[in-house]
Amino acid sequence: MSAATVQTIKFLKQPTLPEWVELAIDNIETILLDHSHCERKAAGVALNLMFRYPSNEKMVRMLTAIAREELEHFELVNQHLEKRGIPLAPLNAPPYAAGLKAQIRRNEPERFLDFLLVYGLIEARSHERLGLLGEHCPDAELAKFYRSLMASEARHYGAYWILATTYFERDIVTARLEELANVESELLSTLYPHPRIHS
Repeated sequence: MSAATVQTIKFLKQPTLPEWVELAIDNIETILLDHSHCERKAAGVALNLMFRYPSNEKMVRMLTAIAREELEHFELVNQHLEKRGIPLAPLNAPPYAAGLKAQIRRNEPERFLDFLLVYGLIEARSHERLGLLGEHCPDAELAKFYRSLMASEARHYGAYWILATTYFERDIVTARLEELANVESELLSTLYPHPRIHS
């Protein structure tokens, strides 16, 4: 695996560990199930932001499209699960998302900025990891499926960046993104022992 290509993913400080790819490929059914949970949660994130900040018209418009697309992906992942006879089931969450959300400040408008940047980072990491699965998954059908999702994941993290720079000065966004991106990489510096998209 070439780290150089991974490092071109915007916003990410460090590429995914090669050990994650090995763990994911060895447990591809669990990864597929976790992917289903991730798509559902991503749709929920977009909806929650719309409920929390309903007067931000550009955000509502952009996140409506993202929520719709995330739900479409959720359905597509579930079709792959059904085809393989894998039932929907709960999974323990790794500390990744909780660790990032713990960085979200309490007071507005900083809270709004942090929401946008945290979710943008999560989408950026999803883009990277789906690309790695598309490149390394030995199941040709699943590899093609993962590759097909990469463009939309890139659009999603790009949308959160656009929204952040719409509502906040770029230098403020850039400085805060730097801080959060360092936390994001630190959270992934130790491999979570269970296979997850964000582990």
